[in-house]
Amino acid sequence: MKSEGKDSSRKGFTRYKFICPKVTWKKGADGKHRRSCSCEKPCTDSPSSRMIYIYPEKDLRAYPGTLRGTDEWNDTYKIRSVVEKSINHFKDSYCLAGRRTQNEKALHADLLLSGIAQLLTVVLADKINQHKYIRSIKPLIA
Repeated sequence: MKSEGKDSSRKGFTRYKFICPKVTWKKGADGKHRRSCSCEKPCTDSPSSRMIYIYPEKDLRAYPGTLRGTDEWNDTYKIRSVVEKSINHFKDSYCLAGRRTQNEKALHADLLLSGIAQLLTVVLADKINQHKYIRSIKPLIA
């Protein structure tokens, strides 16, 4: 299926429209342009072929609001992957993922102290011009 753009005119909801990749626009006898499918075995009786609509607001996990493969997707998910790597690094390195205690104050204190440790690592690595050690404190200390 190929994208035919998005429509935001429906009561504030955005919907994406996908059509058969073999659809072309042809001018009719009345002068209006209409879709025409050139498939050998059409999947529907409609002369304009099959169309699929996706409503991203209904399932944000499956449809995060941008189309995969577009420049907007690449820019957004380049940043998102870095953020997710940082969060996982934060959880693993500072033992926040496998905690045995459920005390909220202890968790808050551990989170603040690990954030301070991470910031100190960044400042220290920057001061000694060793930017490759920004993400890990162990090789920086050794």
